Amino acid sequence: MTDYLTAATAMLGPARNRYADPAAWDQLHAELRIQLPSDYQAVVDAYAPVLLNGHLYLSHPATERWNLGQQIRDTVRAWSDVDWEDLDPDEDPRLLFGLEDLRFGTPDGLWPIASTDRGETVFLVAASAASPWLLVEDGEGGWGRYDMGFAEWLYRYLIGEDLAGPDSSAFYPGPVRLEHLPMTPDDRTESWYGPDRSM
Repeated sequence: MTDYLTAATAMLGPARNRYADPAAWDQLHAELRIQLPSDYQAVVDAYAPVLLNGHLYLSHPATERWNLGQQIRDTVRAWSDVDWEDLDPDEDPRLLFGLEDLRFGTPDGLWPIASTDRGETVFLVAASAASPWLLVEDGEGGWGRYDMGFAEWLYRYLIGEDLAGPDSSAFYPGPVRLEHLPMTPDDRTESWYGPDRSM
């Protein structure tokens, strides 16, 4: 069985751990009243705040800018304001994936944990359950369900699988490009590459 956390971090290269802080995670978990998965925390601590291959944004709970807690709260608020009553059946995630209701920011609801510059939002579903899974909204009302942890999703996203619905691949051959996000208005972005992937 594949260790997807090891496989994903092998593509991203050595962990930088610039903001790794267990107290920041403890505070975020207490505030949200859920526990985010350990594979997700490991990736975020190792690299975030970061932009992967020019598309996938990961925020961190210990930073003021690109703050994960703020990003989750803002996104939960925005999605909670959506009127879900007039959706076409083929665009209603409740019907597509057997959800009783669409709740955002509740222990058994949807938690936004990553996003892309293409408008996609990655949601953790049932974070408090033994086996949480992911829903990805493609930015245009389409949804995809992925019964896997975040590390597996990330690994498969980076190797070019359609992980945000049909025809959503964002594959780039060669090493993964990572970009630290600016932490102050005067900050410049810093880019680097993971190891060669022979892809």
